[in-house]
Amino acid sequence: MTTKESTDSYNHVLKYTGIFGGVQGLNIIVSLVRNKCLALLLGPNGMGLASLFNTTVTFLSQATNFGISFSAVKNVSELFDRGDEAAVRHFVKVVRAWSLLTALLGMLLCIVASPLLNRLTFTWGNHTLHFLVLSLAVGMMAITGGETAILKGARQLRSLAVIQIAAVLSTLVVSVPLYYFFYETGVVPVIVLMAFVTMILTIRHSYRLYPLELRGARGLLGEGTGMIRLGVAFVAAGIIGSGAEMFIRSYMNVSGRDLDFVGLYNAGFMLTVTYVGMVFSAMETDYFPRLSAVPEGDREGLCHTINRQIEVTLLLVAPMLAAFVVMLPLLVPLLFTEKFLPMVPMAQVAAFSMLLKALSLPMGYTNLARSNSMGYLILESIYYVVFVLLVIWGFEYWGLLGTGIALVVSYAVEVITVGLYIRHRYGYKMSAMVVRYSALQYTLCVLAYLTTFIAAPALRWALGCAMIIASVGVSVAILRKKSSLWNTLLRKVLKRG
Repeated sequence: MTTKESTDSYNHVLKYTGIFGGVQGLNIIVSLVRNKCLALLLGPNGMGLASLFNTTVTFLSQATNFGISFSAVKNVSELFDRGDEAAVRHFVKVVRAWSLLTALLGMLLCIVASPLLNRLTFTWGNHTLHFLVLSLAVGMMAITGGETAILKGARQLRSLAVIQIAAVLSTLVVSVPLYYFFYETGVVPVIVLMAFVTMILTIRHSYRLYPLELRGARGLLGEGTGMIRLGVAFVAAGIIGSGAEMFIRSYMNVSGRDLDFVGLYNAGFMLTVTYVGMVFSAMETDYFPRLSAVPEGDREGLCHTINRQIEVTLLLVAPMLAAFVVMLPLLVPLLFTEKFLPMVPMAQVAAFSMLLKALSLPMGYTNLARSNSMGYLILESIYYVVFVLLVIWGFEYWGLLGTGIALVVSYAVEVITVGLYIRHRYGYKMSAMVVRYSALQYTLCVLAYLTTFIAAPALRWALGCAMIIASVGVSVAILRKKSSLWNTLLRKVLKRG
């Protein structure tokens, strides 16, 4: 591969990771402000309650949406690239018909299963009515997923960014007053209203692009069977993942511990896996289509695409995680309250799982890109089984810290299993650069973590900041060397000056 091709690939990955990462960064900031308010108003107990309801709604949504939010993107995108406007509009009607069907199915399942969900999730009180009301959120999430797929397929990335930002700001405005006046009683109304606001915002942009057409709706469901088959593996993996999260939180709640443990675990999980994990959001939007475009049998192209994505993702994520580990004792009281400080050790350890995710996620998309749905589902199932068993084991023996250790070990198992599988199936080989960058940045993050145990505050902060600077310096030096974006940005700044 020529130097120009290598530089171009770095430029492309950096550009789109930066765009989508920037949007997610703004979302994270607003979400942190919202969670700070919620922590002050509800405390760990209330946030644990919200976590139980949210994970249940997510589980039911993923169990009944048939993967339309993922699989429909491919079909709409192909027709859009072909320039066949009539075909696009027709398939949009197909997507909307299936979205409505899955919305009704999800609502029905939530209503029927509400007594069972109450017994499985809580050992106190009767929350059946709450789950009945939450069926509305399940239905609205299905509609939102279908319209989002239409916007993605039609390359409406700007609209998607606007929707995400507006949704986060709107939910902040909606949720804080409700929690202020109604405390824990406002949890269920907030979830429903957040789903409603997001749906309205998405529909507004989607219907403006492709207005709703009710004529000719008969027979549309028969045309979407291929789309549904494509999303089955993705849905099954989502069900397993959401089910695992719901089971873990329910286990913590009914295992004789206080509900505060659920809130603390959820806060630590949210800070590491959810917020830091948003950096990986560019995968589905940009990386997955590029990986899918690599011709069958082109092992060199496949390896190059995967390794480049791993390198850039790792170099961007590692400095963030080093800073996260060092600064977390200061961040938690600012983002939540001092009541959440017990989850700091758990979150600091769990941060290392995100470095491993930077390796596993780009490799994991290979099965979907090659339409190997069964391979994808098997590997995801192995991960979540290991994840649940290790988290329960770690929680029983070491409490919250044990759950952080379990997260790291689970992702280590995933890196090994996925790496061995795609090496055997597709001939993938991890490049020497990936190994070198991983070893270097992982060492710097470990050293940053070790500085948090230093008793003398001045020395602790000095060495911790030094490790952060070292990690940033390594990433900047490598990305500057391999990408022309740095020089382009510098020229624009100097020109304006």
